Amino acid sequence: MECGSEAKSVILDDQEYTELSKIFKVLGDEGRLRMVMACMDEPRAVCCLSEAAGLSQSLTSHHLRSLRDMRILRCSKQGRQVFYELDDDHIRHVLQDLIVHVREDCK
Repeated sequence: MECGSEAKSVILDDQEYTELSKIFKVLGDEGRLRMVMACMDEPRAVCCLSEAAGLSQSLTSHHLRSLRDMRILRCSKQGRQVFYELDDDHIRHVLQDLIVHVREDCK
């Protein structure tokens, strides 16, 4: 294939590259990744996410803001508690595919 060939490649504009890079940076933190993984199957309270990440609740809240800003997690209130879940199935599919990739590489 030639260097300049665009066949079958995904073409992104500069802003899309920037946004995609930001998502990977946010997910590149192990604590944030642990929080996201904890939300794969059901909504989780902040205290559960704090425990899953091994972080204080204040630091967890700081990380959750980044995850919300990047539309990775969304929150809802139930009474006095705030619950977090994956923002959409795109995130779930990406993570599931990456998990398969990691597990294949380890065998």
